[in-house]
Amino acid sequence: MLKPLNKKFAPKSVMPEKVIQFGEGNFLRAFVDWIIWNMDQKTNFNGSVVVVQPIERGMVDWLNGQDCLYHVNLQGRENGKPVNTLERIDVISRALNPYSQNDAFMALADQPEIRFVISNTTEAGIAFDPACKLDDKPASSYPGKLVQLLYRRYQTFNGDPTKGLIIFPCELIFLNGHVLKDCIEKYIELWQLPEGFKKWFEESCGVYATLVDRIVPGFPRKEIAEIQEKVGYRDNLVVQAENFHLWVIEAPKEVAQEFPADKAGLHVLFVPSEEPYHKRKVTLLNGPHTVLSPVAYLSGVNIVRDACNHEVIGKYIHKVQFEELMQTLDLPMDELEKFAGDVLERFDNPFVDHQVTSIMLNSFPKFQARDLPGVKTYLARKGELPKGLVFGLAAIITYYKGGKRFDGAEITPNDDQKIMDLLKELWATGDTQKVTDGVLGAEFIWQEDLNKVAGLNALVKQFLDLIQAKGMLEAVKTIL
Repeated sequence: MLKPLNKKFAPKSVMPEKVIQFGEGNFLRAFVDWIIWNMDQKTNFNGSVVVVQPIERGMVDWLNGQDCLYHVNLQGRENGKPVNTLERIDVISRALNPYSQNDAFMALADQPEIRFVISNTTEAGIAFDPACKLDDKPASSYPGKLVQLLYRRYQTFNGDPTKGLIIFPCELIFLNGHVLKDCIEKYIELWQLPEGFKKWFEESCGVYATLVDRIVPGFPRKEIAEIQEKVGYRDNLVVQAENFHLWVIEAPKEVAQEFPADKAGLHVLFVPSEEPYHKRKVTLLNGPHTVLSPVAYLSGVNIVRDACNHEVIGKYIHKVQFEELMQTLDLPMDELEKFAGDVLERFDNPFVDHQVTSIMLNSFPKFQARDLPGVKTYLARKGELPKGLVFGLAAIITYYKGGKRFDGAEITPNDDQKIMDLLKELWATGDTQKVTDGVLGAEFIWQEDLNKVAGLNALVKQFLDLIQAKGMLEAVKTIL
């Protein structure tokens, strides 16, 4: 008989509330809260998290219904061996809806032990909305709510410099801390807040850019009955994630001393600049994904893991990763090799059937952001084009032709309508030279004319012709 999951039936730690967390979704619970839970277990951090729902409708009632207890199921590979763990996380003290509990939300500012603010309000969440007012209950935007809280704290503690807050945004925006700080400064100006508060924010608070990395599929619908049986509780908030985790925080070492995640053996790095790590992730994780997907799918392989283990496509992925993309980055080679190896282990996760077609959404903008910089850097450094990456571009162009695969499976590209219309029109000519000229010349995709990149037009056309003549699998063998 399963027990309900709450503090009546399961033990729950009671610790001082040190963290305000804007966001209650799967990612934060499987990443940030899991990290803080580990810090509590293994260091003297001794802090709990108050969750604030950033929008009017959310999950705080569900969380409170379980006394904010839930399980994290980590799955993946580590050193070649499968990992599948289940841990009960009890680090969230309570969860608030600021739209219906505004007084309780604002009172968080008065708690002396609060030290950190962490958020994941989606990429759209860090935005300045000039319609927000200081006396809204609450401001509709996340930065607006944050300024309301900071100003209240400044007033409560009379500008005490020791009561500033350390702020870590986790939204997937490059230099997210810089973007959030800019929004905060705009509200200080818009609301004409006192000079003393502005000075206190500048000198006593820190808003730090971060990079987060963990794949979180979320609620395990397929395995939930089995998991609940195993833990012995009716947990409706189980969250499944890969075992790999990385949090890069652009902040000084003294911040690391207050947030001792590294002392808990966690992969949390405090660094002077987030940029090279952002570049590394986009290049070595997202970059191979973007090109392996059309090559794999058009070769009859549907799952990322199967692509990694495929006799031919596995070699293609390895070539793109180690021989091409890795050569375009500026971090130490041993560090890059370790990260690239971890990425391939993540792709080979035995527990996740990651469909290559799910990665194919918006492939052209993805190639532009993730792979094109590598093409150019490789060309500049080596004096020749990286064949694997250029072949990947030809594979994307071929995938966007649509129709049916050799085994009858549908090919259904999905992108911005303008891109879809362009590819349809170009492929209708039946002329691969026109297709090549038209795609590479589409400045609305690339923000430049790629026909001007030395040798690119000829190589893309050569690969398009090869794929048309031999089929994807035979064509890719020619570059290995």
